[in-house]
Amino acid sequence: MKSKPFLELADAKAIAAAAEAEAAKNQWAVSIAIVDDGGHLLWLQRLDGAAPISAQIAPGKARTAALGKRESRLYEEMINGGRVSFLSAPGLEALLEGGVPILKDGQCLGAVGVSGVKSAEDAQIARAGIAAIGL
Repeated sequence: MKSKPFLELADAKAIAAAAEAEAAKNQWAVSIAIVDDGGHLLWLQRLDGAAPISAQIAPGKARTAALGKRESRLYEEMINGGRVSFLSAPGLEALLEGGVPILKDGQCLGAVGVSGVKSAEDAQIARAGIAAIGL
């Protein structure tokens, strides 16, 4: 039997705090979602001023990144490149930039999804959160 690392509550709190700090530093009102490797929600926060819909989009981006073990941006690029069949892929939603997987030693531990500002800025916030746990 193999074993692998997994996200603990302390990890989710550290990721969320760093992501929130990155958003606050730039005065960005966003929602931040953290999921485990199965796409199950571990953490969700909507910062003051973030659009209500962002609290639906952020978990979708995170689930997509976790289940696909790749940034959600890659699906957006494939669709924009003409591979529209990905729109019907089961389990994938919010096929937009802003979902970033949390990878360690080739294993996906989960993902962070952010929604509320430009997609590249959403991803910037997610990466800042992941960096807080040394990944």
